[in-house]
Amino acid sequence: MVELKNVSVTYSNGVDALNNVSLTINDGEFAFVVGESGAGKSTLIKLLIKEISANSGSIKVNGFNLEKLRQKDIPKLRRTIGFVFQDFKLINTMNVYDNVAFVLRSIDAPAKYIRKRVPYVIGLVGLKDKMKAYPTEMSGGEQQRVALARALVNDPKLIIADEPTGNLDPKTSIEIIQLLQGINDCGTTVLMVTHEHELVKRFGGRTISLLDGKITFDDII
Repeated sequence: MVELKNVSVTYSNGVDALNNVSLTINDGEFAFVVGESGAGKSTLIKLLIKEISANSGSIKVNGFNLEKLRQKDIPKLRRTIGFVFQDFKLINTMNVYDNVAFVLRSIDAPAKYIRKRVPYVIGLVGLKDKMKAYPTEMSGGEQQRVALARALVNDPKLIIADEPTGNLDPKTSIEIIQLLQGINDCGTTVLMVTHEHELVKRFGGRTISLLDGKITFDDII
């Protein structure tokens, strides 16, 4: 579960990025966070992964109390979160299999588990025949599917997708959201951050709108 209570963030330049925000996202939910540039979306993400700290208020993510979280325990928090970026952030010198396996290797997962888990997750995103392909040989949509597999491979409680359709054409964008919905149907909480209102209207569901660091709308559409 994600829970923010009366959270405010003011940057050193005086910008109020978030202003007294309270928000709860329950386990198993799918929620869109929408807002234009400067609305506070990026600040929200940075708070949830403990990249920055709030000036006031309380934040809990997947059982971690972030105000009391010690620096050495931040990696434990981040292992419970899968992250999908707009620009994929794949390693071009690694093929699909190794890009996904890299996540598990970095936490010293057993080799036997990696050999079983990685092909399974790559298959879930529809790329079973692309395991030996390199990112530069793939379309943007395929690369984002690899990024989804990488986010999924450690079986996270929460997936944060930050503008995952920003570099994709409309048809591929729809496919990526459908994949995220399928992941959510299996029980993983999904928080998708986007400025693409038309996509949100098409799919509907819980939508949280940010404007000038405040939540202006939080309901099902």
